[in-house]
Parts: sequence; C-alpha cells; structure tokens
Amino acid sequence: MRLLFVADGRSPTTLSWLRHRIETGHQTHLASTFPCDPPPGLASFHILPVAFGRMAGEQSEHTVGSTLTRRFVGRFRSLLRPLRYVLGPLSLPYHQRQFRTLVEEIRPDLVHALRIPFEGMLASATPADIPLVVSSWGNDLTLHAHGSILMAQLTRRTLRRADGFIADTARDIRLGHEWGFATDRPMLVIPGAGGIHFDEIKAASRSVALPEELPDVPIVVNPRGQRPGSLRQDVFFHSIPLVLEKNSQALFICTQLAGDVESEHWVKSLGIRSNTKLWPQLERIQMWELFKKAQVFVSPSIHDGTPNSLLEAMSCGCFPVVGNIESMQEWVTPGVNGLLVDATSARSLADGIITALENPTLCEGAKKENARIIAERADYRRCMAMTEAFYLKFG
Repeated sequence: MRLLFVADGRSPTTLSWLRHRIETGHQTHLASTFPCDPPPGLASFHILPVAFGRMAGEQSEHTVGSTLTRRFVGRFRSLLRPLRYVLGPLSLPYHQRQFRTLVEEIRPDLVHALRIPFEGMLASATPADIPLVVSSWGNDLTLHAHGSILMAQLTRRTLRRADGFIADTARDIRLGHEWGFATDRPMLVIPGAGGIHFDEIKAASRSVALPEELPDVPIVVNPRGQRPGSLRQDVFFHSIPLVLEKNSQALFICTQLAGDVESEHWVKSLGIRSNTKLWPQLERIQMWELFKKAQVFVSPSIHDGTPNSLLEAMSCGCFPVVGNIESMQEWVTPGVNGLLVDATSARSLADGIITALENPTLCEGAKKENARIIAERADYRRCMAMTEAFYLKFG
C-alpha cells in the first residue's frame, strides 16, 4: 500500500509505526508536524509545522537559538499549553491547504494520523475518496479536546471525518463515539506505539551504560517528564520525603527532567537532592536497562492513555504504581500486578511506593503476571499484524 502518515516525526511512537510499514514493503510517506531529520527508508518526507510546531526546534539541532527556545518553552510550559489550544487551531487552514496539495501529489491509498491534536485535525482535510484512519492516545479526548471551544469543534470534525479509529485504550473507543466517530466504522484497540518489542527487551544486554553508575539500593523510576494537566509531578516530589521516612536508602530517578526549573525547585526546597536524580531523556535501550535495575515504576497520572513507558516497565519486571484512572485500570489490577493510587495525594502515592518496596513477594508475582499480559496484549509483532488487517479493510 501507499501510506501517508501524519505525525510528529521526532516521536519514538511515530518511528515504531514507520519501522514496520517500511520493513513490510509499504511505500511509506511522512508529513511531520515538527521539524526533524527524515527517518530512514521513507518514500518522501515533508514538514507541516501546524500549531507552532516549529517552535520546538529540530532534535538534531544544538544551536544556541534552539536551546534557548526549548528553555523558554520549558519555563512557561503551563502558560503556553492553554495558549496553544486557542491559537493552534487558527494555524490549521494554511497548513491544510499545503496538506491537500501534498495528498494530491502522493495519492496515498490511506492516510493515518497518529493522534488527534493537531495531526488528525490537519489530516481531516483528506479528500473524501481517500480513507483516513485516526489514532487517539494519551489525553486526546480526556484533556486536549476540552482545551477550548475550537479544540472541541475540531475534535468532533476529525472523528466525524475518520473512516477508521485506533485507540490505545478501550476508554477512548467509547469516548470516540461520544465525540462523533460513527459506530458502524472499523475500530481497533492497541498500544499507542503499536506494541512493545518484548523479544528485544528480554534479549537486550545488561551492560548498557547509564548516565552514572547506580548504587545497590532500592530504585524508584519516574520516566514521564513534565506533562502539565496530565501528571502531578509536584505530588510525586512531595511523596519522596514520606517514602524516605520508611526507607532512607531509596533512590528516585526521574528521566526527561534534567535542567527542568520546576523539578529543580522541588528537589531543592524539599531537601531530597541526595536521594533524587534528574536525568536527561535516555535512549530506549537505556530505559530498558534502568527498568531492569529498578523495583518500582511511578506515573502520577490524572489524565493519560496507555504510556509506552508503563508497558516497557512491566516488560522489564518493574512494579507499577500509577494514578487510579480508567486507562490505567485497563492494565493494572491492584495487589496483583501493580497498585493504583490517588495521584493528587502525596500520602497515597508514598504508601503505594512503600508497599512495593516492602513486599518482594508481591513484586515477584507481579513480574510474572505482567510478562504474561504484555505477551498477550502488547507484543509489537502481534499488534502490527492486527494493524495490517485493519488497513486492508480500506483497500
């Protein structure tokens, strides 16, 4: 098939989807909504920086200007997100005209937008004679769709236009119908990144270098970064002193937060620097190594889909302590393969972490159960085979 993906070309999720399509011989095109280097193997690559995607800068850039832009975005993230909900939709008409021209040139058999804002909104301009598949993951329908009147209108328009719908939770299938996706059209539930490379994770070397050598102490990992409106990282940091009252040796590693102003403030003000490390974003194989060394995975989610990091942590035997929300309930059975906690309460989050650290039998049982769950529900090859069959419904 001739496939056109509309996605963030920097994202590991995007690269995972592209990888399988290219390896299986599809003619694969990408319209990236953020500047980045072209992923290898594409038939064509285009940049359509809708909703001010260009502000993010290219991943490959290390110029002073791009660094300053990223620092500015990081410092004012909580203010820029609602502003993007209002101004981002206003950039769509210009980029949709470019998108329609691109579609006419490529004439794909199918267009697949890997999330609703703003890729699906952009791709809703796909001509009616070309099938459009839209994915929803993370907070597309629980958070972003409510961001402004325009965001709500565009979410409905996108789902009404979609010929097929892929979601990373059963919850989003239900919400998708409420937002306008027709009940008689094809739908599929698989992890947002298309599944977990379970065999690769199990086979990965344990000699991978991490940013620093880790001591032989209980390790708690929070790899989610800053996601205002989705995660309560403030609650997580405030839970750390409560955990240390019970286990003074526990070490908390937070990836994607190196240099983050808010995180640095919490670490300093709470006096937890000796037990807390703010690391940069790690390579995928480094994350696997970190999960294998850690005892507990933490995600203080109040809005979320199915995080890829959760599934990878489960694959590596890391015990999940996550926010008690509907999407997490689809993967975690409390006291069996993880714990669900109130992510707005430092006490609740701390108690969950303490329970995991003090109950090795619980963690060992969860490790076996999570390996089974991932193999059955989230294996990459199995999920990609399901998407191949799904695509054929439109061709």
